[in-house]
Amino acid sequence: MKKDNKKNNFPKGLNINIYWIYGAIFLFFISIQFFSGNSVQKTNWQEFKNKMLLENKVEKIVIVNKEKAYIHIKDKNLGEPFFERVAKKPFGNSKNFGPHFYFEIGSVDNFSSELKEAQVNFQEEDKIFPYYETRKDVFGDILGWILPLVIFIGIWIFIMRRMSGGGAGAGGQIFSIGKSRATLVDKTNIKITFKDVAGLDEAKEEISEIVDFLKAPLKYTKLGGKIPRGAMLIGPPGTGKTLLAKAVAGEAKVPFFSLSGSDFVEMFVGVGASRVRDLFKQAKEKAPSIIFIDEIDAIGRARGKNSITGSNDERENTLNQLLTEMDGFGTNSGVIVMAATNRSDVLDKALIRPGRFDRQIYVDLPDLVGRKEIFKVHLKPLKLSKQVDVNFLARQTPGFSGADIANVCNESALIAARKGKKSINKQDFLDAVDRIIGGMEKKSKIISPEEKKTIAFHEAGHATVSWMLQYASPLVKVTIVPRGRSLGAAWYLPEERQLTTTQQLEDEMCAALGGRAAEELFFKKISTGALSDLEKVTKQAYAMISIYGMNKKVGNISYYDSSGQNAGFTKPYSEERAKIIDTEVTRIIESQYKRAIDVLKKNKQKVIKLANSLLDNEVIFKSDLVNIFGERKWKSHDEEKLDEMDKEAKK
Repeated sequence: MKKDNKKNNFPKGLNINIYWIYGAIFLFFISIQFFSGNSVQKTNWQEFKNKMLLENKVEKIVIVNKEKAYIHIKDKNLGEPFFERVAKKPFGNSKNFGPHFYFEIGSVDNFSSELKEAQVNFQEEDKIFPYYETRKDVFGDILGWILPLVIFIGIWIFIMRRMSGGGAGAGGQIFSIGKSRATLVDKTNIKITFKDVAGLDEAKEEISEIVDFLKAPLKYTKLGGKIPRGAMLIGPPGTGKTLLAKAVAGEAKVPFFSLSGSDFVEMFVGVGASRVRDLFKQAKEKAPSIIFIDEIDAIGRARGKNSITGSNDERENTLNQLLTEMDGFGTNSGVIVMAATNRSDVLDKALIRPGRFDRQIYVDLPDLVGRKEIFKVHLKPLKLSKQVDVNFLARQTPGFSGADIANVCNESALIAARKGKKSINKQDFLDAVDRIIGGMEKKSKIISPEEKKTIAFHEAGHATVSWMLQYASPLVKVTIVPRGRSLGAAWYLPEERQLTTTQQLEDEMCAALGGRAAEELFFKKISTGALSDLEKVTKQAYAMISIYGMNKKVGNISYYDSSGQNAGFTKPYSEERAKIIDTEVTRIIESQYKRAIDVLKKNKQKVIKLANSLLDNEVIFKSDLVNIFGERKWKSHDEEKLDEMDKEAKK
């Protein structure tokens, strides 16, 4: 016997929702309330008395709930012009039964006496005596107790949705609060690949092995090898860690679960650990798969460092569950965990040990060649003029991250559009770099000629000393245009090196003090403009002595604590040693200050020429310094790279 499985055959494209039915029922009752019966018109005692009662046109009067008087007009009088507004037949009725008018009576006794007085001259058979009725508003009473209940249920559903992060079914939200919030990225919708990630060649090479394993696991397993359980992307903000993870998802073509470390944190105890379990359960069901946790330091901080007992229990429970899922008794074969953070120093040691996050991939700020490749990616959608040179842009953005470079490209397009240009030229990019580094140009800031001259000589002092010292960073640009909080600025191309010697640090300190030295040399007085320079050299001098052990009196001793466990209000050395450190810091800074003055004295006329050029043009570049001082004696490795890139561009 065949079963007749009948289904609701709704038209295609019609999305039936249960709330529509509720709304239709509600509208039905409202329509009954509004459209049932006649259109009763409101009147008053005087109109009722003069136009209806005294002219003997009233059929009957009904007093309802001792509040309102409902007037029924005789059928023979409904055809009169005065009653046309109430003579319409409702829903096709042959007769209009009424009532036709109503008004508030105020008091039953007063109304009765007034009605009796108005009919004093009537014949007994013509007099109208009112009927009294008591009616209950059933619909209004039901609405009166249902509406508050509906509002209460609505508020409760809203709170549950907020607490559990929203979702489809309101009724099941409270039961799904321990479920994972990870977003399962559809592998067919990921368009980003390794080709879209520029300037991270080493990181891509290291992480591509994981992608290769997911594509062809037999290549590794047949030799007995095991893929790393996890990969930690570590680096400064904006260097492309999340972008690299997206590229892995695009290349691997496997289920990719993406979420943030803060998604595990909840006001309820035990929810974080429950979400970790649910996340790995989903990932194992879809293995091979990748889990990506962005900003993992939200839950991965070192345990037991909080002095307030119990305040960190929920986060620590979440971390404990994550550690167990990654490498516990239950092995998660086929599940690879990726994470990103810029706070690797605060992570728990158990999290980054082999067997959990086996690989720690450092994503550093891009070098000169890396910046050039990143610019090429972000310049593709822009409409550029022919004079824009990628090598020049890479040279003008030392220390910029990938996100900064993307911002430069976008800002240059906005600046060009603001000026009504049809394409983006070289000056738009320079303005964008200035805007990002220094802030908006303060055209309204009033600077006196004397202050402007002081700023010009200050910046000329920086430029001169850095040009004359071997290890100081070569100059890129100097400006005395006020931007943000600064009155002037100098841009340098710091050499990208892994190790720094004592002489290199001293040359950098001397160049930083060149501005203050120029003020004293040329004006015989100093100003507050050197605040940031003094702050920089003071920190640098203390680091040389107390961290890097670069002082003979203090010796080869470092008071730096990389673990962060001994951080507190007490110094790790005696008062006598603190006095020696302070003395040596003063000696180093003052010796470099004297050295800066000596350099400026030897090139006094050139400094004046440079300062005057700044006063005239407000901005000078490296080429202007070459015209005044001649070619620099020393070239850094990065400058040699730039020369090679320029030669290739000319070819």
